[in-house]
Amino acid sequence: MKIITFEKIKSLGIHSSQCYRWTEYMIRNKKNAILPPKISMKPYDGVFCNVMPSIITSDNNAYAGVKIVTRYPLREPSLDSKILLCNAKNGEYLALFDGDWITSMRTGAVAAHSIMLLAKHNYQIIGAMGLGNVTRATTQILLEMNPHKTFLFKLLQYKGQEKVFAERFSCYPNFFHEFFENVHDIVNESDVLISGV
Repeated sequence: MKIITFEKIKSLGIHSSQCYRWTEYMIRNKKNAILPPKISMKPYDGVFCNVMPSIITSDNNAYAGVKIVTRYPLREPSLDSKILLCNAKNGEYLALFDGDWITSMRTGAVAAHSIMLLAKHNYQIIGAMGLGNVTRATTQILLEMNPHKTFLFKLLQYKGQEKVFAERFSCYPNFFHEFFENVHDIVNESDVLISGV
């Protein structure tokens, strides 16, 4: 069984458009997946353990996986996830890998897919609050999948996150931003709202 770390996954240089394509493929082929509701356990105040099993089948292959996401407020970082993958046809364990990068990019890809599919025509102004990994992934995918479209991001100010976020995307020619102090100003006149709070 392979052990695949966060650093190894990140070093692969997987492009955000590939994450988007994988996500879109699975949305279209959901009929080939067994995806029961997640189990959420909360043994202590502020602590949770979410268990998410799934099986994906195709003509020749079948894979089973389970992702476990835990939150311990005093741990740094407080959120952590791991994924166990096995061959669903013979039960062979194939890999245990870090789930943090995958979780952020998959969730960001789902959000970007929803925006591009459901947002009003010619959306340009995006309100964003909770500017962590998932919102960053969503933004990266939107910017890279729409290189000829200009976006104005209205960013909620919170503990300097807005400055780090703006700096992260300053190299994208289609990214513009403004900072706002309250949620009402973020929501007001935005075409799309991203909340990673």
